[in-house]
Amino acid sequence: MENMINLTIDGVQVSVPAGSTVLEAARAANIHIPTLCYLKDVNQIGACRVCVVDVGARALQAACVYPVAEGMVVKTNTPAVRQARKTVVELLLSIHDRKCLSCPRNNNCELQDLCRDLGIEDDNRFAGGVNHYDIDDASPCVVRDNNKCVLCRRCVAACHNQQNVGVIGAVRRGFNTAIESPWGFKLAQTGCVNCGQCIVACPVGALREKDSIKPVEALLNSPKHVVVQPAPAVRAALGEEFGLPMGTSVTGKMVAALRRLGFDKVFDTDFGADLTILEEGTELVQRITNKGVLPMITSCSPGWIKYCETYNPDFLPNLSSCKSPHEMLGAVIKTYYAEKAGIDPKDIAVVSVMPCTAKKFESKRPELSNDGMQDVDEVITTRELARMIRAAGIDFANLPDEDFDSLLGESTGAGVIFGATGGVMEAALRFAYEAVTGKELEKVEFHEVRGLKGVKEAEIDLNGTKLNVAVAHGTGNAQQLLDSVRNGEKQYQFIEVMCCPGGCVTGGGQPIVKSDVRMSVNVSAERAKALYGEDEGKALRKSQDNEELKVLYKEYLGEPGSHKAHHLLHTTYVARDKYENIK
Repeated sequence: MENMINLTIDGVQVSVPAGSTVLEAARAANIHIPTLCYLKDVNQIGACRVCVVDVGARALQAACVYPVAEGMVVKTNTPAVRQARKTVVELLLSIHDRKCLSCPRNNNCELQDLCRDLGIEDDNRFAGGVNHYDIDDASPCVVRDNNKCVLCRRCVAACHNQQNVGVIGAVRRGFNTAIESPWGFKLAQTGCVNCGQCIVACPVGALREKDSIKPVEALLNSPKHVVVQPAPAVRAALGEEFGLPMGTSVTGKMVAALRRLGFDKVFDTDFGADLTILEEGTELVQRITNKGVLPMITSCSPGWIKYCETYNPDFLPNLSSCKSPHEMLGAVIKTYYAEKAGIDPKDIAVVSVMPCTAKKFESKRPELSNDGMQDVDEVITTRELARMIRAAGIDFANLPDEDFDSLLGESTGAGVIFGATGGVMEAALRFAYEAVTGKELEKVEFHEVRGLKGVKEAEIDLNGTKLNVAVAHGTGNAQQLLDSVRNGEKQYQFIEVMCCPGGCVTGGGQPIVKSDVRMSVNVSAERAKALYGEDEGKALRKSQDNEELKVLYKEYLGEPGSHKAHHLLHTTYVARDKYENIK
């Protein structure tokens, strides 16, 4: 039986498990204690002192790290507590770039919320010296603006502890403390994998994605035939930007909004996901049959791919040669669709809407091109799409539901679930079962690979053929998994890795959820529900049943793994030096 601790917070009797912090106990009693550096499951260091409370000690204590004790009496709202919090925030403001109207986090900023809640006026009573920093915008994915940094170290914790990358950290001391990369390098000069988890961890506007709205708008205003494709996870989160509950699937409204923005065709990356399954599943079966390199590891996540290239190049032969779904679809748009529509491929531009900042880097990789043209021309994040919709004056919440354009717009439930950790694995298993056994799979759910455990393992019985698989999300978890394979502790035939914790639903380009909300809501689980719900509602739930995909193979590609398919849909990867871009 769990040991419970009894305490009193603001006169309220509270009972919480031993080991809980005062902050957790207060939340259990619906008592709000403000925070800034705290981020559930990411950063608990008591650095900012915004959450101080009176626990009867000689000094105020940080609630986010202070453990509860039997009989403890906590006061969270005394004049001394309120004044201490207010002073801390005023000191932060004294060195903060307060150009809020032009900040991407305006009206979704935790520092703004604190100022409002603590009654702080803009009198700048601690005015004095201010450090000025150059903006680091050399990365194709992430922009750093230390003029807005509040030194909470949430980005550092996400990069080090969660992602196992560690290319940013605190340097110098006191007033001169800053969050930087080693030796003053720009992010683009480090082993950054472009995942953007630092962005979603940041409480202010010190980190943001590299803007691609202007080049996309330029394409829309050009003579180009502009095709757009949104990723599976986008539809599970876009509605949050317009006040809809977390976990609401907005597929139809998203399609309607994209048409109103002026895109000539709206295709679905879910079609590309189905296509990926046929190619990747075929590759897996061939590797198993022909004693190829195993375990085969999925290649859909560009942050994971760069992580593998940089930190685990010995596993490059294990990576599937398949391009990611949106890159596959881009290649098909500029060949098959161009031919069917009678349009010169050079006159077509492909824009991808992704939950991922790393896709911006991926789209520029020379390996992902054909006949001198990149498969995908521009990538915008879910957040950027929301900004475009608002700027166009589109009433998103009241849009009618519309369907994707035909030819490359049909998808199955298997394609939809790509956005959740374990989704690619489950979709592949739905294909592999029928490919290996020659029998129809009646129960398509593989619950063994679902859920948010850091590393999931399963032995799948394909009618007598045993398939050992593993799923990891977050590159920190992926590293542990790779180490277990490398030292011979584990043996698998197939591994799925997603760079971001929870998979694409919580990618670096998704709507940012504040720390307070993340304490009470499992964001990954709520958004994943939208994808699994859409999967359940689909008439077709296996990639191989996609009728438009069957036509693509019949009319153009031949069969999965054919020479033509391999030329268009597969690629290679390269070992990278962590500091290869230093000049």
